[in-house]
Amino acid sequence: MSVADLSVSVIDPLVERYLARLRVEGGLATNSLESYRRDITKFQHYLAQHRLGMGEPIAPQVVVAFLAMLKRQPLAASSIARILSALRGWFRFLVREQLVDVNPLRDLTARRRSVRLPKTLTMQEVVRLLDVPTGSGAEDCRDRAMLELLYASGLRVSELVGLAMPQIDLNASCLRVMGKGAKERVVPMGQQARDLLADYVAHVRPVLLKGRASRALFVSRRARALTRQACWKLLRLRAQRAGIAKPISPHMLRHSFATHLLEGGADLRAVQTMLGHADIATTQIYTHVERSRLKQVHRQYFPRQASRRRSRP
Repeated sequence: MSVADLSVSVIDPLVERYLARLRVEGGLATNSLESYRRDITKFQHYLAQHRLGMGEPIAPQVVVAFLAMLKRQPLAASSIARILSALRGWFRFLVREQLVDVNPLRDLTARRRSVRLPKTLTMQEVVRLLDVPTGSGAEDCRDRAMLELLYASGLRVSELVGLAMPQIDLNASCLRVMGKGAKERVVPMGQQARDLLADYVAHVRPVLLKGRASRALFVSRRARALTRQACWKLLRLRAQRAGIAKPISPHMLRHSFATHLLEGGADLRAVQTMLGHADIATTQIYTHVERSRLKQVHRQYFPRQASRRRSRP
């Protein structure tokens, strides 16, 4: 049987079964599962649009053509790599279920991606961002506490907006965070973040809730948990007010948190634990950022480097 022989009515339940297996065996987070669902669906639509399959096995060239089509779109290399990874797992699943005879990606090797250094803010930019003057309204106080905590803890934006009241311990100045793969970790927060958060919980959050109940830590005036989109919006607005011209995202604060810790001499394993990285190789990318900055300083200020530049005709 070929994948193309499987109708959409059969494929959809299969995708759900595959995702359920990833959820149980791989412990993937909801956002990751949704990405995999979109990736597999995108490939299925590609097959349908090109009338491919119809009793024919899917050749590796078909997958190559699909990837080439993706590269012509405004997609990041990391997104294409994720789609390829999703398809590899999907076809392995179909082979194990004996729904296809051959995995078309079995002999397809991925081109090694170059290491892309995380984009970060300088310490001065972080200070400008977090200390930019704002109003004294309830939302302003909430936003200050939220952004200070985002930087001080290195949380993912989904982890930040997903925080519930029982997860914070103001006495111990730490958070219990449920990260990727449903793995829990304890993350400390700085004194400034702790003080702003304590003030928010005691005086601001009740104003926003107006007597209504909510488990969410950061809430709107409708007593609902803030969304990731709301966090993006307020961060960009603050960046504009602070005069930061570079494109900014919540994840950039996470990158900055890790980079600044390592620049200050923090242990790599400790940073790995705080970030919730399963593999220390993921954390090591921040050492590349630190080395890149050191090289830049060396090129700019090392005297023999400067003398070479002056001696050129």
